[in-house]
Amino acid sequence: MKSAETSLRFAIEKWLAPTCATPIRIARFSRTGHGQRRYVHVEKYRPEGSVSLFFFRHDDGKWQVFPPANDS
Repeated sequence: MKSAETSLRFAIEKWLAPTCATPIRIARFSRTGHGQRRYVHVEKYRPEGSVSLFFFRHDDGKWQVFPPANDS
């Protein structure tokens, strides 16, 4: 898989398709309590209302909208 397809930017563009008229904002970024996995909370503002998604970093370097499996 191409490295661009594993980036957070690629995931945000795929899921939220930001534009000048509907910008996105990084609302929060941190690590999960268990396993210290990185996540980013992204908001998109639209005339109808905002949309919010969480992106989680997986061991293979990809950012996904679902959390990685527990390490246990």
